[in-house]
Amino acid sequence: MADLERKAKEAFIDDHFELAVDLYTQAIALNPTNPDLFADRAQANIKLNNFTEAVADASRAIALDASLAKAYLRKGIACMKLEEYQTAKAALEVGASLAPGESRFTNLIKECDECIAEETGGSKNHAADAPVNTVSIEDVEPEDTSSQAPMVIPSKPKYRHEFYQKPEEVVVSIFAKGVQASWISVDFGEQILSVRIEVPGEDGYHFQPRLFGKIIPDKCKYNILSTKVEFRLAKAEPGLHWASLEYNKETAVVQRIAVSSEIVQKPTYSSSKPKRVDWDKIEAQVKKEEKEEKLDGDAALNKFFREIYQDADEDTRRAMKKSFVESNGTVLSTNWKEVGTKKVEGSPPDGMEMRKWEY
Repeated sequence: MADLERKAKEAFIDDHFELAVDLYTQAIALNPTNPDLFADRAQANIKLNNFTEAVADASRAIALDASLAKAYLRKGIACMKLEEYQTAKAALEVGASLAPGESRFTNLIKECDECIAEETGGSKNHAADAPVNTVSIEDVEPEDTSSQAPMVIPSKPKYRHEFYQKPEEVVVSIFAKGVQASWISVDFGEQILSVRIEVPGEDGYHFQPRLFGKIIPDKCKYNILSTKVEFRLAKAEPGLHWASLEYNKETAVVQRIAVSSEIVQKPTYSSSKPKRVDWDKIEAQVKKEEKEEKLDGDAALNKFFREIYQDADEDTRRAMKKSFVESNGTVLSTNWKEVGTKKVEGSPPDGMEMRKWEY
């Protein structure tokens, strides 16, 4: 492990940052409880502009050793690059308390204050003008210290996730069954959702996307259910439509233009000008007409089954799928306890052809 760490440092010094990340990753696999390895990999990830990965590495280093000042420094720098100024400032202030008199913390905290003021309209200085890169990203020879906190190295994601949104919030679900509260740690940033699930005896799971839009951390919350963990993210800009869960610069710009002109500004017109089309009202009317649409025959049956499936819980959906498939479309059950432990035999009605349905 010492040889890998030495080679990683040499690669970093020679500006071979990708090689440095790879070597640090190998060293971490051999010693997953060494906080310096995570802090140094964060440093290399910053050089590669892998800022979310750098935040994750720095956070892991802090979890292993809460007194490691350089981990707070690197988390602060990475968060500033992500325009997470409040989160960056909080990390830098802790680091400054651990390293009194260190000018890098003082300078970066000042830049965070300027960027925060600019965001709230209190300063004319732009965040891009802040000379973050003029501050040395720590020394490249980290001290040889180690903590023996029992942590599990994260592996590739093993849980499925999905999201939907409302005008004022985004709801994210991670489908992890039977998760206990003590196994999960959650951190809400200004534009980051960081979730770590550590199931005893299994590889750890880490989910940390840079979100499409900013959120209000103090108003965010999560709930652990039997089949999933649900996160409710309060939008910092209510009404802004997220084109995706994760940040994408091009779609973010397009969506902001559309929202600012149609939702946020809400211009009014005098009687002499054309009236705006109320698309929300039209959409609501269409949904009402669809709901009230009268169908008969197979169409009505299909619609009925689709509505049951759409509103059903996971066990009910599993029962419907299993019974329908195993009976060749002749039986449809919503009772998982009844069909989950045995094969469903087909039983078409006498003299009738069983109608198939879509879901």
